[in-house]
Amino acid sequence: MLIGEHTHTLDTKKRLSLPSKWRKELGGSVVLTRGLDNCLFVYPLKEWQKITEKIGQLPLGQADTRSFNRFFLSGATEVEIDKNGRILVPDFLKDFAKLDSKVVLAGIHDRVEIWDENLWDTYKSHIEAEADTLAEKLGEIGIL
Repeated sequence: MLIGEHTHTLDTKKRLSLPSKWRKELGGSVVLTRGLDNCLFVYPLKEWQKITEKIGQLPLGQADTRSFNRFFLSGATEVEIDKNGRILVPDFLKDFAKLDSKVVLAGIHDRVEIWDENLWDTYKSHIEAEADTLAEKLGEIGIL
């Protein structure tokens, strides 16, 4: 399970080191794509296959479905994890997520999210302030 929060540096060659404790679960290559809330999603290949199978079953006749497919899938790229545990972040994804040199990698169960450190701090402050309300909503549907 991918959990925790790690701050790392995106180097000048756009390489990002993945936390060593996640590398075994991530495998030798991962899929990097546009995420929601202006972050990037990183999926192990086995999780990516599950996601794309579900997306492939959505009705093509709905405009929202087509739009999300285009957003999510056209921005996806498979990247190798090098021997030092780093991935290369393509320019178009770096620009999408507004990544500067300091980034936060957040483990979110079956994926990793990559955030610009400043955007993460702002987002995290917001969700921390709303945690009780979010918990109540999850309680209403039987999660908590």
